[in-house]
Amino acid sequence: MIRTLEAELAVPARCELAEGPVWDVARGLLRWVDLLPGHVHAFDPVTAAHTWFEAGEPVGTFGLTRGGGLVLALVDRFALSDPEGRQLRPFGPFTVDRTVIRFNDGKPDPWGNFCAGTCPWTAGGPRGALYRLSPDGATSEIVGDVGLSNGLDWSDDRRLFYFADSASGGVDVFRTDPDTGTLGERRRFVTVGGVPDGLTLDSEGGVWVAVWGTSELRRYTPGGELDTVVRLPVSQVTSAAFGGADLSTLYITTARENFTPADLRTQPQAGNIFACTPGVTGRPPFLFAH
Repeated sequence: MIRTLEAELAVPARCELAEGPVWDVARGLLRWVDLLPGHVHAFDPVTAAHTWFEAGEPVGTFGLTRGGGLVLALVDRFALSDPEGRQLRPFGPFTVDRTVIRFNDGKPDPWGNFCAGTCPWTAGGPRGALYRLSPDGATSEIVGDVGLSNGLDWSDDRRLFYFADSASGGVDVFRTDPDTGTLGERRRFVTVGGVPDGLTLDSEGGVWVAVWGTSELRRYTPGGELDTVVRLPVSQVTSAAFGGADLSTLYITTARENFTPADLRTQPQAGNIFACTPGVTGRPPFLFAH
């Protein structure tokens, strides 16, 4: 029996393309990006304070650092900043061709690196890749020939890496060297029957996948069986992350990308942040070793 849950409004953010939610354990904040306008948001669920800063260009994703700052994948390069966006500065020499491709989803890995992937600006553009940024600023490609690099996460034992290429219609899983993070055998974990977007793992190894265009966030067991569906009042569901003091609240980001005024009348809550309590907890986010 597949369990169905309903998500409730958490933050009336009205983002164009909210993505990459992260729970900042040290500060008790939910953070995410509004990708296309390049805004990095923070929300305090205790005080309801909601702030953001402008990066000055699109921001594909970001992560928290061990030093208390942020690491960002801007439209075409990596950068560092403090939590409020001050002292935003490029990090490392790596860039992509921003005229045809941009950074998309990503997050720090268990070994202290920052992983982020690329996608074309328009359908039929060049293929992307998933890259690993090391704390010393060096960048290497770890997955090539990617249609639209999206959700990613690692198992607690560091032996499995889950990765969604949205263009492929599913989530793949790689065997991973637990000591180095080197990727090994790749296989299909689940085909979602739609467009997989962001994803996160819970403390039981369940994989929560946002399925763009379906109004659903879905949980798959470690064996790949669908067991929970979270329904939302908007179609463009983008990603999810566990937060709150005990990591029991599942926050879900959404979008209103390319919506017409008629679309917004039909889905007035598109682009907001939603939440539910699914009865399982998440895990603290991994941190970039900088």
